[in-house]
Amino acid sequence: MGATVVQLTESKKQIQHTHRVFEDQKKAFRNNPMPSLTERKENLKRLKRALLAHQDRLVEAIDRDFSCRSKDESLIAEVMPSIQGINYTLKNLGDWMKPSKRHVSVLFQPASNKVYYQPKGVVGVIVPWNYPLYLAVGPLVASLAAGNRTMIKMSEFTPHTSALFKEIIESMFPEDLVSVITGEADVAADFSQRPFDHLLFTGSTSVGKLVMRAAAENLTPVTLELGGKSPAIVSPDVPMEDAAQRIAFGKAFNAGQTCVAPDYVLCPADRVQAFVDEFRARFAEMYPSLRDNDDYTAIINERQYNRLQGYLEDARAKGAELVEINPANENMKDGTRKIPLTLVLKTTPDMKVMQDEIFGPILPVISYGSLDEAIHYINDRPRPLALYFFGYDKSHQQHVVDNTHSGGMCINDALMHVAQDDLPFGGIGDSGMGHYHGKEGFLTFSHHRAIFTKQKFNSGKYVYAPHGTAAHRLVYKLFIR
Repeated sequence: MGATVVQLTESKKQIQHTHRVFEDQKKAFRNNPMPSLTERKENLKRLKRALLAHQDRLVEAIDRDFSCRSKDESLIAEVMPSIQGINYTLKNLGDWMKPSKRHVSVLFQPASNKVYYQPKGVVGVIVPWNYPLYLAVGPLVASLAAGNRTMIKMSEFTPHTSALFKEIIESMFPEDLVSVITGEADVAADFSQRPFDHLLFTGSTSVGKLVMRAAAENLTPVTLELGGKSPAIVSPDVPMEDAAQRIAFGKAFNAGQTCVAPDYVLCPADRVQAFVDEFRARFAEMYPSLRDNDDYTAIINERQYNRLQGYLEDARAKGAELVEINPANENMKDGTRKIPLTLVLKTTPDMKVMQDEIFGPILPVISYGSLDEAIHYINDRPRPLALYFFGYDKSHQQHVVDNTHSGGMCINDALMHVAQDDLPFGGIGDSGMGHYHGKEGFLTFSHHRAIFTKQKFNSGKYVYAPHGTAAHRLVYKLFIR
C-alpha cells in the first residue's frame, strides 16, 4: 500500500513537471520560431559530443537494464547509428533547409511558388525499452535538425538508461529546448495527451492505437513506428548457408527483441530440414555458448521472459516441433533470463507464435510450395514493418518487391535497411504510419509551408467581377481544355 502511494505521488510530480516543461518549450519556440542553420548544427554537435563522451556509461547502463546486453550490440545498434545519423544530418542539413522552387502555371504568371520548411514547434517522442538510446536519439536528431523543441518520454523498463540519458541531456541542453521525462505508464499516458505539434511513438501496435487516440483529441499529427510479424522468405535456389547465416544474425541480435527482427521464415517444403541444419550450424558459430556469453543478450525482464516461455509451451501443447539451439547444452532455466534460440516447426494458425509479434528468440519455420504461395501467405496478413527475401535470382527479387507491401525491405540481408542514413524508416498499416531517418526525418518534423508570391503586376485582375467579359472568355478558352 505504501509503495503504491509513493508511486502515485511521484507520478503526480512527474506529470506536473511535464506540463510545466511543455508550456516552457511552447514559450521558447514562440520567441525563436525559426532557428538558424548555425544554431541547429551547434545543437547537433553538442548532442554528438555528449554521446561520445558518455558512450561507455550508456553502454553499461543498457547492460544493467537487460541484466546482460551485449556491449558490442549496444555499440553497433545504439551508439554507432546515433553518431552516424548526426554526421549525415550535419552534412546535408543546409541543403534540406533551402526553400524548394515549384512550378507556376502560365495562368498565374508573373509569380513564384516556393515551399519553406518551418519547424513545427514542440515535438513529443515516446521511447520503447528495446533500443532505449537509439530510439531516443534518432527522433531527437530529426527534431533538432528541423528546428523544434523536443520532449522525450523514456521507458520505465530501462530505469538506468533513462536516468543517465536524462542526466546527460540536462547537462548539455536547456530544459526549454530538450527535456527528458521519466516515470511509469501513467506518466506516459498523460504525455501522449499533451497538445504537441508532432508526436512520435515507437512501440507495440496495441499501445500505438491508444497513443493515436489520445493525439486525435488535440489533432496532433503522429508518426507511429510499430511492429508486427516480419517475414523472411527463403527462395527455392538460394545457397542455404547464406540465407541461414543472415537470418540467424537478424534473429539472434538483441535476442530477437527488435521490431524488424525476422518473425517467421517461409521456406520451400523440400528445404526445411536443410534450413534447420544450416541455421543450427551458423548460430553455433556466432554463439558457441549462451549462459555466460556476454555476446548473447538476455530478455529485458521477467514479464517478457514469461510471455516468451508461454509461447513455447502453447506451441508444444498444440503439436509443434521445437528445435532448441543450445550449442553447449547449458542449463538456461536457473538464474538467467536468457532463452536459447528456438525454431518452431509444424505450426498451426491457432498457436500464439503465429498470432502475436514474437519479439524474442523464437522463430517459426513455415513451408511453402511455390513463391506465389509464400507471397499470398504474407498478403493475407497485416502488412509487416519489414520483409526479407533471400535469393539471387533478380526476377524473383522483383516479383516479391512488386507483389508485397511492407514498411521496408531487405534483399539478401536482415535489419540493415534501418541503418541506412538516406533511406526512410517507417511502417504501413498495422506496422505504423509516417517516416523518419535522414531527410525524411527532417521533413516529418517540418511544416511544408507553401508560399505563392506576386509583385506589382497583377494578372489575376482579368478574372475579377464583373464576369462575362471578353477577358473571361479568353481565359476560359485558353485554360479550360
